[in-house]
Amino acid sequence: MKRSCVALVLTSLFLLAGDALAETKKVVLVAGKPSHPPGMHEFNAGVQLMTKCLQGQADLEVEFVLNGWPKDESIFDDADAVVFFMDGGGRHEIVQEKGRRLRIIQGWTENGMGLGFMHYGVEVVPDQAGKEMQRWIGGHYAHMFSCNPIWEPGFTTFPEHPIANGVKPFKIKDEWYFNMRFLSDIDGNEATETNGMTFTPILVASPSDDVRDGPYVYPKGPYEHIQASSGRAEAMMWAVERPDGGRGFGFTGGHFHNNWGDENFRKVVLNAVLWIAKADVPVNGVQSDVSKTDLDANLDPK
Repeated sequence: MKRSCVALVLTSLFLLAGDALAETKKVVLVAGKPSHPPGMHEFNAGVQLMTKCLQGQADLEVEFVLNGWPKDESIFDDADAVVFFMDGGGRHEIVQEKGRRLRIIQGWTENGMGLGFMHYGVEVVPDQAGKEMQRWIGGHYAHMFSCNPIWEPGFTTFPEHPIANGVKPFKIKDEWYFNMRFLSDIDGNEATETNGMTFTPILVASPSDDVRDGPYVYPKGPYEHIQASSGRAEAMMWAVERPDGGRGFGFTGGHFHNNWGDENFRKVVLNAVLWIAKADVPVNGVQSDVSKTDLDANLDPK
């Protein structure tokens, strides 16, 4: 009888261990090719810094890809989430190969994979991938509809959402895009449900009229429709839960590499990576320390 009890306990422990292993989530962070002057669009250094900050998170495996879409696509096998931090627009990595990559990503989402797009990576040409981006993450940057001023918004309130866990009010200068082309033409500054998707703005602030008047980085503007929305709050990070069961986020900051040194800027992104992978986000958010040595590591030789 005693041996039977021991065997039962051992079997239970084995099954529990197996369940724990099964719950490990895999995230792949994909960096774009070098662009812009030093200290800007440091995608390769950025994903390696994010990987370092996520080390030690329970039940999480993080891999990264440097310099664009990987030659060996097997890195995506069994991934629970993929995050793209790269240049976008007409030469976006995801629209290459005559739509083959778009079809691959669409297949991922049909299986519930999480997707994140950061900074220039949220911009696509609407006719190339606009509908896909709205379907995957709820919206995208559209040339001459959205705008990209360098400004310093203050983020003072946050939703009750795991991505906001432990994030405290912060203010930081970056090339914060706004006026995204969101699905169903929503403004994006309020939580809503549309087309079976749950949409939650995470980082929201109201640009001043001076910010709306420009100059924007390119084209310098101002655009009349941006000015006409004076006083409106704008979402610069948002999260979605898709009808396919997957999750997504868009984050428009990330132009200046040194901003990763800000604890709250860093935390809200790291939380988002965990959330789209359906990993547990700590109640106080992802804790990480970043030194100047860390920030200076792996910069592109520009």
